[in-house]
Amino acid sequence: MDALVNKRINRVIKGDQNAFAEIVELYQNQLYQICYRMLGNRHEAEDIAQEAFMRAYVNIHTFDQKRKFSTWLYRIATNLCIDRIRKKKPDYHLDAEVRGAEGLNMYSSIANDDELPEDELTRMEVQERVQYEISRLPDKYRAAIVLKYIEELPLAEISEILDLPLNTVKTRIHRGREALRKQLSNL
Repeated sequence: MDALVNKRINRVIKGDQNAFAEIVELYQNQLYQICYRMLGNRHEAEDIAQEAFMRAYVNIHTFDQKRKFSTWLYRIATNLCIDRIRKKKPDYHLDAEVRGAEGLNMYSSIANDDELPEDELTRMEVQERVQYEISRLPDKYRAAIVLKYIEELPLAEISEILDLPLNTVKTRIHRGREALRKQLSNL
């Protein structure tokens, strides 16, 4: 996969915009998911993912092809998310989407298997609470927790994305997990 991406990157550097469109197609869903998990807002996640792709395109000539492109791209997105979180003031809109529902009503979220509606609702509430508590973590812990447990990236790649030593990443994951445990202790 990396060799294929590097070929496309070389085409982009030579001026082939279609090659970058192919790269976007490969990574757009995963990048959006990372942004959404960090920001908790669909519209902001779309904006930041788009901004990350734009910055990657503009700076593609600085990318070291000996490294993984996804790590470089995820670092750009993660840094943009952290910047957005730091600048963002709490905002509340009456027309905002209900967390965890993703535009669905309760009828469409009832599972077809044998799970009772009450159990499904409880599970959704727990997921919503966990996502909320992750959003309350300090930025440095939130990024590490999202990349490790939600995106399931290896520690070495998280270290590269966050541009931190491996032991610092391990410490942030541990401290973030402990903070989450305390926040969720009454659940």
